[in-house]
Amino acid sequence: MAITLVNPDGLPKIDAYRQVSIATGSKLVFIAGQVAWDADGVTVGEGDLAAQVEQCYLNVATALAGAGGSFDDVAKLTVYVVDWTPDKMALFGEGVARAAAKLGSTPVPPGTLVGVAALDVPDHLVEVEATAVID
Repeated sequence: MAITLVNPDGLPKIDAYRQVSIATGSKLVFIAGQVAWDADGVTVGEGDLAAQVEQCYLNVATALAGAGGSFDDVAKLTVYVVDWTPDKMALFGEGVARAAAKLGSTPVPPGTLVGVAALDVPDHLVEVEATAVID
């Protein structure tokens, strides 16, 4: 595996992700921001943050598979959420958990969550991009 995820001593232990990603592989993969579109370009879960988070993570997994990888190869995630407030964390976590159940693993690479005013399409509530390293 090209990615080792760790929580070094001296940093908080956060269940949702690891603080550090150590990459040793040879192929860098940059996944464009994935929104809650299905394969036909139809928005999944209009108005439903958890459903859209789930679809975004599944789309990232599909993109990773297309590059010969999986969430095990992700070095960093960046997540953009429209009108983010901390009370949305439960719905965000629910979406990640639902995607994890379908993927068979919980994606916990280092990540950054950024609140934004809007995304490219008004129906989109979340966008997830990934950087991966594959052997």
